[in-house]
Amino acid sequence: MAIRYPNGRQYTPQNKTVKNESKKKSDVLAKNKLTFSNRGKSLEDEIDEANMFYLQRGTAVIHKKPVPVQIVKVAYPSRSAAVIQEAYFRTPSTTDYNGVYNGYYIDFDAKETKNKTSFPLQNVHEHQVTHMRAATKQKGVCFLLVCFSTLERFFVLPFDVLDSAWQAMEKGARKSIPLNVFEEQAIEITESYAPRLDYLKAVDQLLSAL
Repeated sequence: MAIRYPNGRQYTPQNKTVKNESKKKSDVLAKNKLTFSNRGKSLEDEIDEANMFYLQRGTAVIHKKPVPVQIVKVAYPSRSAAVIQEAYFRTPSTTDYNGVYNGYYIDFDAKETKNKTSFPLQNVHEHQVTHMRAATKQKGVCFLLVCFSTLERFFVLPFDVLDSAWQAMEKGARKSIPLNVFEEQAIEITESYAPRLDYLKAVDQLLSAL
């Protein structure tokens, strides 16, 4: 019996062998394209996914800090809806994430850059450096999780490396950290299966050096 599509064209079953080969090719292409950047997830999404993975398995308790916002004006277009029309930051935010891992206080900020050769220090705020400096003095583990988005490379940059570059900048030195410094003094994160951005493996290396 002939089976036709709604437009009248006759349906022709695809050869099973051809179909299987086509599927294999598409699977290979999909696997080759599996990278951090082209899955459409932001760095924050990747970190949140990792943190949820750690929390569910009892590995660590790390969360994104809420932004301190003061709401000034709210409109109510309906009884069941409210729209914030005006708000402002009450105090400068410190870092993005903090929590506890293996008995250590963890505190870090996530940064992205499209620059291929260096990380601009203008991406970091002075109050963030001051905060991490104070937390480090209390034996907290502080770092930047930096994404070179164009290169699809991710690094955990220890705070002491950031602080050295920051103090040098204040004395008139360069205003960025070269990629080769990341390659030599930071810890690169390689993509894993679950979570994809398993940054605690890099943190383990930081802890082993304490």
